[in-house]
Amino acid sequence: MLTPRAKRHNRVRARVQGTSERPRLNVFRSLNHIYAQVIDDSTGRTLFSASTLDKTVGEAAKIDEARAVGKLVAERATGAGISKVVFDRGGYLYHGRIKALAEGAREGGLDF
Repeated sequence: MLTPRAKRHNRVRARVQGTSERPRLNVFRSLNHIYAQVIDDSTGRTLFSASTLDKTVGEAAKIDEARAVGKLVAERATGAGISKVVFDRGGYLYHGRIKALAEGAREGGLDF
């Protein structure tokens, strides 16, 4: 039996596909942390990742940490020449920490 989030994630993943020109920015949210990965689905490789566990992300409110993670993953991706991605919200609602991470990534220079 799939959870409602897993069902939504499967629905999103049926439409969202990352390529080498436009990789997928995937988000996972746990109770205490948030994780972001830039994934090339054509080769099945994770290109970059960032999370609240990184030392460069300071301790703050969870929503501010999510924005910092978005900026960090965008900085790493733009440093390697990737400016366009597709956003995979991972079955979560586009609200709160997920929205803050997306806005941080846009501020960091990613286009989606």
